[in-house]
Amino acid sequence: MGKTIYVGNLPFSASEDRVRELFAAFGAVNAVKFVNDRETGRFRGFAFVEMGEGAEAAIRELDGKEFGGRALRVNEAKERAPRSGAGMRRRSPYRTA
Repeated sequence: MGKTIYVGNLPFSASEDRVRELFAAFGAVNAVKFVNDRETGRFRGFAFVEMGEGAEAAIRELDGKEFGGRALRVNEAKERAPRSGAGMRRRSPYRTA
């Protein structure tokens, strides 16, 4: 079973191919997913890498390594916390339309 790795502090000039090449030195990369801002569509500076064998070595070796002039932050991705729904407009049970 594979692991999902969080990769933070990526330079905005980074590409999915360059990140894939960086992690491929440690094993097969199943997927690279860049995270973009919902409203602007711009890259947010972090990504997730899915790997099988070699994930632990990649985390150990790449955390703090310079990439594109920035020190990477690499660790095992954590489950996303459930959203509370705060800020969402609730419908009144008395509203007809």
